Amino acid sequence: MTASTTRRSTTAKTRTLRTSRTAVVAASAVAGALLLTACGDQTDSATKDNGTKDTATAAAPLFDKLPKKYQDSKVVKVGSDIAYAPMEFMDESNQPAGVDIDLGKEIGKVLGVEFKFENATFDQLVLGMNNGRHDLVMSSMTDTKERQQGATDDAKGGADFVNYFKAGSAILTHKGNPKGIKSLDDLCGLTVAAQRGTANEDLLKAQQKKCGDKKIKEFISDQDTDSITQLQTKRADAVITDFPVALYNELEAGGGKLFEVVGDQIDAAPYGIAVSKKNPELRDAVQAAVQQIIDNGTYAEVLKKWKAESGAIQKATINAGS
Repeated sequence: MTASTTRRSTTAKTRTLRTSRTAVVAASAVAGALLLTACGDQTDSATKDNGTKDTATAAAPLFDKLPKKYQDSKVVKVGSDIAYAPMEFMDESNQPAGVDIDLGKEIGKVLGVEFKFENATFDQLVLGMNNGRHDLVMSSMTDTKERQQGATDDAKGGADFVNYFKAGSAILTHKGNPKGIKSLDDLCGLTVAAQRGTANEDLLKAQQKKCGDKKIKEFISDQDTDSITQLQTKRADAVITDFPVALYNELEAGGGKLFEVVGDQIDAAPYGIAVSKKNPELRDAVQAAVQQIIDNGTYAEVLKKWKAESGAIQKATINAGS
């Protein structure tokens, strides 16, 4: 926020060659026949064995890059605030869905592990990772120098970020824009919602300082869905949220009849998959996996599915945020 398994099994077959010593000619003939048979079996065995290995390698080409802990468990625990459609949310079956969830599945496939998403409060995600609750964080988290250094309340202990998407903030308001909002400056004197611990809250706080006596009435929520609810019930005039989230709500909420995105995208910056600074091997494996799915086309397919192509990147970087 602007704030999946491997099976590696190989088999080897060996056969013992037995010969009789009853007669020299007979022995030679039997030995020759058995030798040919044995060679044939060994060739078949090697083919099957290599075939199994090749299949495993093709399915999870980056498995060997993972720390042994994850090779053994076949699971990477991913902390996420799963209430941020279309990036991550619970679907009608109460199962995680969205851009990050699908990208996580594809990253997991090339690594040969399951990315197991665990729901948590956004401003506790990095702390939870650094305390061992999660292995990494994937939750539309903007990569910033402050978060890298642990200088913000939502990123205590700091983190490294594998960059995989790019998005800025946007202003979402009621359909028809009855307040005539065009930019952040137009929010002064209005009731505006944003999620706690995000860059969107930072934008709101920064704008508040510019408003003078015409103060913004702030509604700061623990979940972005609470902010959207405030807008829907007309207790808020606008929400500052991430651009893909704002666009999704404009297109989908109430059949596209409730909300409208106004103004330009604000301060587009890279999202990052947060990894503990004590876990560089996992960080590098995830970076390689993100680049792999970009190169093989599955990344683009996921973004197209969720109409999030505007956030596509071409190169998986580390700590590119400023």
